[in-house]
Amino acid sequence: MTALNRVPSLMARAGTASALTLAAVGGSIVVPGAASDAAAASTATKALNVAASKKGAPYQWGATGPSRFDCSGLTLYSFKKAGKTLPRTAAQQYNKTSHISAKNRKAGDLVFFHSGRSIYHVGIYAGNGKIWHAPKTGDVVRLQKIWTSSVWYGRVK
Repeated sequence: MTALNRVPSLMARAGTASALTLAAVGGSIVVPGAASDAAAASTATKALNVAASKKGAPYQWGATGPSRFDCSGLTLYSFKKAGKTLPRTAAQQYNKTSHISAKNRKAGDLVFFHSGRSIYHVGIYAGNGKIWHAPKTGDVVRLQKIWTSSVWYGRVK
């Protein structure tokens, strides 16, 4: 089998000459949907970095930053700084995300804590089973291991 026969189907559909020309000039192929996926990943990474930069900020119920936060206030603030608008409460935020499975979660996705069908907390997934969040009164924004399996995941669109 020649190298050209192993070209991925997208490249093959683009045509051998196009693929070779593209490779020769160091160009890139535009794949439908890939730009929006990259933009979403970039937004999620920015939001995650904003949340991490607020490490140590005090929890205050109803606060949306820039120096004090409640849980959904931190996610709202972080995504706003990354260019996305979220509603105010954790439950409203859950309803505005694309719901994803735990196996498909990525850093920057939102983690919603629930009891039955009621959402009571939200944080931003940081990877390795940890979230950035504003936990509760008397606490501060911090990185913490997810402590329960009663969570749902959402990706900001």
